[in-house]
Amino acid sequence: MIPTVVWGTGNVGRAAVRAVEAHPALTLAGVLVHSAAKVGRDAGELAGLGQEVGVAATDDVDAALAAGARAVVYAASGDLRPAEALDDVVRAVRAGAVVVTPALYPLYDRHGAPGEFRDPVLAAVAAGGGSLFVSGVDPGWANDVLPLLISGLGTTVDAIRCQEIFDYSTYDQEDSVRHLIGMGQPMEYEPPMLAPSVPTLVWGGQIRLIARALGAELDAVTESLARRPLGATVRTRTMGEFAAGTQGAVRFEVRGIVGGEPRIVVEHVTRIHPSCAPDWPAPPGGGDGAHRVIVEGRPRIEVTVEAADEGENRSAGGNATAVGRLVNAIDWLVDARPGLYDALDVPLRPAAGRLGRK
Repeated sequence: MIPTVVWGTGNVGRAAVRAVEAHPALTLAGVLVHSAAKVGRDAGELAGLGQEVGVAATDDVDAALAAGARAVVYAASGDLRPAEALDDVVRAVRAGAVVVTPALYPLYDRHGAPGEFRDPVLAAVAAGGGSLFVSGVDPGWANDVLPLLISGLGTTVDAIRCQEIFDYSTYDQEDSVRHLIGMGQPMEYEPPMLAPSVPTLVWGGQIRLIARALGAELDAVTESLARRPLGATVRTRTMGEFAAGTQGAVRFEVRGIVGGEPRIVVEHVTRIHPSCAPDWPAPPGGGDGAHRVIVEGRPRIEVTVEAADEGENRSAGGNATAVGRLVNAIDWLVDARPGLYDALDVPLRPAAGRLGRK
């Protein structure tokens, strides 16, 4: 069994605790939390498992890493604290742990990663013998392994589009929804995640990774953004009221330009209520969210994936599948050589030993 620490118990961390508990090759060795109110509480309670698992949450990073952790799921956010997240991850890799995380966007594509992110990780690998694999929580598999798999079914490929279509009204992370993305803010508000060049910073690595896998040379990576106001005030179950006239929907694209044309596109369509921007793409059947890959070519192929977790909450389902990709890679990474890995290195494997497992 591989002793595994989950670092953080938010949306991603809760799913990570459940995934580690369910994995036959892993054992939950610790849970790290930031909030003093969570210290000492059982991980099963924090993760919504409905039962205790005998692991108490702690805020003592040194003790958690020194207790023999072979792997770390770093589930703390890096959105507003990329330098701190990098420091945390480097600390764990230097301690000899295999680390998996969605927090370090620049490392989605290890070949094109900026030196200020890549070099400290490689130095930690050399010093401590750990490893790092980064994959997105949006989720990453929908922007790398799935489109690449589907592309291999066609005769010709003209373009690949990866879509996340998401209703934020069910998302349990109000600060991100209102301030990072700007839902419910005046239209003149400039959300940090939508500022010029930020979408490319976050998703450009996935564009480069797909291009590398397809042997395509990128001319450039560009982006576009559209925002719509709410036509009427709406109230959500998790975050309360969003006023008419404030931002209610966002649509942006990060585009890989090949031969002068956008050939690889990552597109996000997000709303706080289905009534906003009804002419934009929507989840099938009026659901909360979906991930779609469209391969334009011969034949034209379209695949839509929906996932639900924590009841019927499809927003949590997206997190859970992203976490599943990361956690299910841990045993492979433990057996592999120490290093920095990305989605083209780490195989997506069957859920061996987990059929019918609670």
